[in-house]
Amino acid sequence: MELAGSSALVTGGASGLGGATAAALAGAGVAVVGLDLAAAWERAAAPPAGVTAVSGDVTAPDDVQAALDAAGGLGPLRIAVNCAGVGTAGRILSRSGVHDLALFDRVVRVNLVGTFNVLRLAAAAISHTEPVDTAGQRGLIVNTASVAAFDGQIGQAAYAASKGGVVGLTLPAARDLAQFGIRVVAIAPGIIDTPMLAGITEEFRVALAAGVPHPSRLGRPDEYARLVLAIADLDYLNGEVIRLDGALRMPPR
Repeated sequence: MELAGSSALVTGGASGLGGATAAALAGAGVAVVGLDLAAAWERAAAPPAGVTAVSGDVTAPDDVQAALDAAGGLGPLRIAVNCAGVGTAGRILSRSGVHDLALFDRVVRVNLVGTFNVLRLAAAAISHTEPVDTAGQRGLIVNTASVAAFDGQIGQAAYAASKGGVVGLTLPAARDLAQFGIRVVAIAPGIIDTPMLAGITEEFRVALAAGVPHPSRLGRPDEYARLVLAIADLDYLNGEVIRLDGALRMPPR
């Protein structure tokens, strides 16, 4: 699918996977709207050329719709990439007690409900554009899962459940939206060097990298972004979850 001259929405666009993806799409000639919390934009550097920063919450329908409207005003919306997410650790039962239900709810709400909120509203917007080819193709939605969906570690019950939901959403969403010419693909990253890892020690960083079979290093946000561009280019890729993890399979802890 040709992206130049179109527009895109990237959630979590202020940094990490979202920031790299927004920059990569802009570099491919796409007018990009990056949606993130106001506090995230305050911490971030200025958006790259071609990226418009919009503040909002992916779980708030009005915020997402406003961002989609902004993108649609820049060109036909062809792509939406869900990178917004949160990660917390907590055992279901520990010495301090049972897992906090509000914390579990928040992780699932942001990572899964927020993803679905963007998916449904972006699909509606893309469906109103003109097809780009004789096959009726209109656009692409990329969601972010995680290897934790398959190899959830101790303390990752909430995170793994939320990302497992994203995995389970992929195929039915692709089937639902096929009649509108909209593809749906998920990426399941392994250990990517994003701001979520900013607080770990160098010793722990080295240990994490050593656990990746090949190449034995942390993944880079730009690699995720390049995969998004490759998915956009491969029209027959649909309804799939792609692991981007260096063949990593997470141990229990």
